[in-house]
Amino acid sequence: MGELGYFGMMVFCLLVFMGSTEAQLQMGFYSSSCPNAETIVQDYVNRHIHNAPSLAATIIRMHFHDCFVRGCDASVLLNTTSSNNQTEKLATPNLTLRGFGFIDAVKSLLEAACPGVVSCADVIALVARDAIVATGGPSWRVPTGRRDGTISRSSEAMNNIPPPTSNFTNLQRLFANQGLDLKDLVLLSGAHTIGVSHCPSFSNRLYNFTGVVGTQDPALDSEYAANLKARKCRSLNDNTTIVEMDPGSFRTFDLSYYTLLLKRRGLFQSDSALTTNSATLSFINQLLQGSLQNFFAEFATSMEKMGRINVKTGTTGEIRKQCAFVNS
Repeated sequence: MGELGYFGMMVFCLLVFMGSTEAQLQMGFYSSSCPNAETIVQDYVNRHIHNAPSLAATIIRMHFHDCFVRGCDASVLLNTTSSNNQTEKLATPNLTLRGFGFIDAVKSLLEAACPGVVSCADVIALVARDAIVATGGPSWRVPTGRRDGTISRSSEAMNNIPPPTSNFTNLQRLFANQGLDLKDLVLLSGAHTIGVSHCPSFSNRLYNFTGVVGTQDPALDSEYAANLKARKCRSLNDNTTIVEMDPGSFRTFDLSYYTLLLKRRGLFQSDSALTTNSATLSFINQLLQGSLQNFFAEFATSMEKMGRINVKTGTTGEIRKQCAFVNS
């Protein structure tokens, strides 16, 4: 085989290899099969997100929780249909997810326009981006062509989604398992600049930190802790009160989340953990010295990377007709 023939073969093999992973995600994947797909999604988001702007935070969280379990394949949307298989929806980290109806509404419009063409996985990815943009946050590229998975297990959600009680080692491990590095960890955690949480995600830091009732996390600013105990989570048993993750600025996608981390006012242990490693702490300081536009650009890069985790493309998976059920 001549040099050119060998080189050509190598390039072909490389393209086949790439094609089996992320190369089949492409910008405008539906441009011929469903030309208005992305416009339909964006129009629906722009018309309805202002009725419930808090959904922007819950849907970006849904996208994150989806991608961390079996890749970005909409496995988080599947309902439990038999008692012997609990789906991801029923796992503890997903019990507070909202926005399933919003995703279903978008999907039904797409089905009416182009039956069986646009995946639920792409709907989540597009809605997450469009909702953040519509509420004043950054934009990012969303290449499409993801296909929907057919398997969903609550145990896998429990094992792969980083819990709010994570220390740095656990966060690093769970992100690395998905091909994400420390920079991605800091940037994606920055989505905590919007949205709310429920007390059980952090109340152990206030009342039961070492397993002994009455102990408090010394890494949490004592004034902030006292305020949370007095005004928000008044007992360890409170599981209904909601608390802003970025107090005073929880509707604005900005850098104040990182400012609060340096004041020891990150709400979760997993927030505070970002300041316990020299590399992540240094990157937080770097973000704070830069502009909001710089943060938006960096965040966009990590979001696009997350949206490519273990995607199913080509003939793998399926295009679900209804997002909560696999096709029969």
